[in-house]
Amino acid sequence: MTENPDPLLGRQGTAFEFPIELGKVREFCRAIKTRAPEYQDGAVTPPTFLMASALWQSRENSPWGDDAPNLSRLLHAEQEFVFHGPPPGIGTVLTGRSRIDRRYTKTRKSGGVLVFTEIVTDYRVEDRLVAQVRQTLVETSKAAAQ
Repeated sequence: MTENPDPLLGRQGTAFEFPIELGKVREFCRAIKTRAPEYQDGAVTPPTFLMASALWQSRENSPWGDDAPNLSRLLHAEQEFVFHGPPPGIGTVLTGRSRIDRRYTKTRKSGGVLVFTEIVTDYRVEDRLVAQVRQTLVETSKAAAQ
């Protein structure tokens, strides 16, 4: 594994608002097939619900800017959710902001190069950090065979 100095490192998207709405949480629960009562009444949200914030974001909110990876070569490798207290409940309006936190490369045995990018999205209520989502994406040196 080699650390790769990269101009994308540390780049941030603009902040976005993510209101947590009961109907959207219930739809999400239906999609993940859970009937947990604490989710149905909106006391807290499922931890992975924060991924629904992608529907509230635009291109300006992406830390990639004009340097987005080639989607035909992009893999989703890992995702981690960290909460600083309970997951937010219904009526909470989160402010999210994503940044490219780490980038590195690995050379495959076949000779191809994999570029790993870790993107962290911080979610705040006012100035208080309530959650973070870390995604690891991998860009391969060539597109997958179809």
